[in-house]
Amino acid sequence: MASDISIYPTAPRGDDSDVLHGITVPDPFRTLEDEADPSTQAWSKAQSVLLDEHRARWGLRERFRFRLGELLRAGSVGTPVWRGERRFHTRRAPDQEHAVLLTTGADDVERVLVDPVALDPTGATTLDTWQPSKEGHLLAYQMSEGGTEESVLRVLEVDSGEVVDGPIDRARYSPVAWLPGGEAFYYVRRLPADAVPAGEDQFHRRIYLHRLGTDTASDVEIFGDGMEKTNYYGVSVSRDGRWLVVSAAQGTAPRNDVWIADLAGDDADPAAPRLRPVIVGTDAKSGLHVGRDGRLYVWTDLDAPRGRLAVTDPTTPEPEHWRDLLPEDPDAVLEDFALLDGDELDQPVLLVARTRHAVTEVTAHDLGTGRPLHTLELPGIGSAGGLSERPEGGHEAWFGYTDHTVPARVLHYDARTRAVTTWADAPGEIELRAVTSQQVTYRSKDGTEVRMVIVSPASSQDEGGGRPVRPAVLYGYGGFNIALTPAYSASILAWVEAGGVWAVANLRGGSEEGEEWHRAGMRANKQNVFDDFHAAAEYLVAQGWTTPEQLAISGGSNGGLLVGAALTQRPELYRAVVCSAPLLDMVRYEKFGLGATWNDEYGTTADPEELGWLLGYSPYHHVHEGTVYPSVLFTVFDGDTRVDTMHARKMAAALQAATAGDPAERPILLRAEGNVGHGARAVSRTVDLSADQLGFLAAQLGLSGAPSGGAGVQPDREAG
Repeated sequence: MASDISIYPTAPRGDDSDVLHGITVPDPFRTLEDEADPSTQAWSKAQSVLLDEHRARWGLRERFRFRLGELLRAGSVGTPVWRGERRFHTRRAPDQEHAVLLTTGADDVERVLVDPVALDPTGATTLDTWQPSKEGHLLAYQMSEGGTEESVLRVLEVDSGEVVDGPIDRARYSPVAWLPGGEAFYYVRRLPADAVPAGEDQFHRRIYLHRLGTDTASDVEIFGDGMEKTNYYGVSVSRDGRWLVVSAAQGTAPRNDVWIADLAGDDADPAAPRLRPVIVGTDAKSGLHVGRDGRLYVWTDLDAPRGRLAVTDPTTPEPEHWRDLLPEDPDAVLEDFALLDGDELDQPVLLVARTRHAVTEVTAHDLGTGRPLHTLELPGIGSAGGLSERPEGGHEAWFGYTDHTVPARVLHYDARTRAVTTWADAPGEIELRAVTSQQVTYRSKDGTEVRMVIVSPASSQDEGGGRPVRPAVLYGYGGFNIALTPAYSASILAWVEAGGVWAVANLRGGSEEGEEWHRAGMRANKQNVFDDFHAAAEYLVAQGWTTPEQLAISGGSNGGLLVGAALTQRPELYRAVVCSAPLLDMVRYEKFGLGATWNDEYGTTADPEELGWLLGYSPYHHVHEGTVYPSVLFTVFDGDTRVDTMHARKMAAALQAATAGDPAERPILLRAEGNVGHGARAVSRTVDLSADQLGFLAAQLGLSGAPSGGAGVQPDREAG
């Protein structure tokens, strides 16, 4: 099949519409919602042909593909989880498609426990999560196929590697909370599809108690009946097995309810725990952890949008009994903590990770009082997290670290000496060319200060001593309380090494400045996110980094919504767009994928006022004929069960029909990939996708591909 790159495939078009609260909302490309419709399939095939013909013109694609492969050969290493003298951690070697899960015992002999590629040589199976028993002799692990994230839970015996329980399906996003001895665990499972209304099989979760080796039909439901269908649940058991903690959150709402139960005593029954409300019906998020010292540690944003750490006795867990151990820091967000209380320490230590304007700092405090002791020296200006200690007590902690030029590594902290050392580097050796990163501050439309990191070639001056204007990519997310912090990225490095600029904006809607920052970019305030993004672009142009004709924007998932809104609101400001796994029809998003769990973030069309919010920016509904739109590459994945691919299909059809731009020079393209989903993927799949995205951007922005210089990096904490 051949096509003419100056002509778009004809999309099936109708006169469909919705009437919502008296408002008629047209939906001319509704047929494209049905992936199985013959006209949708024919149109999609024609889009693939069109993409192939454009791809052949992307001169730097193969160069990017080669360099991305080199950069991803760095591999990865995960923070160890300890059970006595046995440890568990992940590692991906340079030539591996997926990380494998390893274990090492007291004999220091390392063994592979779970290797996704050994189980599925196609690379389409992923290891989603895992949890060893409290003694470390058993491992619960969850895997899914084809990118669907439909986790199936199994249990293996660590010494033999034999699977001893499972498979248990419908366990997507399930925590596993082992009871001591490994004979039983709590977990979360959806009700079967035939037990819920049609179309609701992704919801209706419950918490169950499962006894190892028994039929799941005999699992005891302990929590969730009669609650919201979109609830997500958390469950954990203290190391001594005495305290059960249960939490519930409606979808992705920034609040949760928490209960605790005492499993000790002759009349206590793990199958019928007496759950005591701790904080229920309050607009706040909290998490509970019972320490080895018997105290209940409470992370909460109640009256502290940047987070605080309080303590109390588990027998008096309610907020009125909480005592602040770490009060809220007015400029930093509390992310994580670890308790180091080994006998070899003169005083127990509380290790704390905070992000200050999206950059991590780790500090040590007196565990009894919270008094600051010292700040840990990190390798650079980056991101650290996943604090891990020995459950039985000790003086050591491990945590991950990365920045724009350092692949993920694991650091080790010794509370006796205060020393921070590298426990494990990413296993691959790579050579990086010189880049520089700097954090700048700019003002949004309403005057709010927003921060942005700009990564550029180290040769930051032209022959006249000024800043050279370069092709630039602006990236953002701005939602769901997710922070964009410095991290190693093969795509960023490959782009900058080729002579481009890459900027990451810390927009409202994220967690970079705490929960108030998040709420300033959600629901009725969503336009603030787009305004922050436009202001970031204007800053890059005003400061001489780039021009509108050399500026692209990129985002995925909620970030796909971001760039979709940006290109419809300010088409003249951007030359090219990469829009991956996006939400774009905000009138019908709740009807597809996991959309119903996100209406606390965006709003719902069931409410007339909230419909107004959504219609105010919904990208699909703001495409106007005769507008010269930027070139766009949509990328979608057929295994995506979070964000339905219909969003990109409908938006691509709408833009192709409306744009006044030359299809040969400003194309609207759709890249659909099968047997992969929204999240984890094999390395080779990542390379192919990123090569297409960067090749497209280079062709549209005129990136020459001139190398940026020799090895090295020059960070700059604050500028501009």
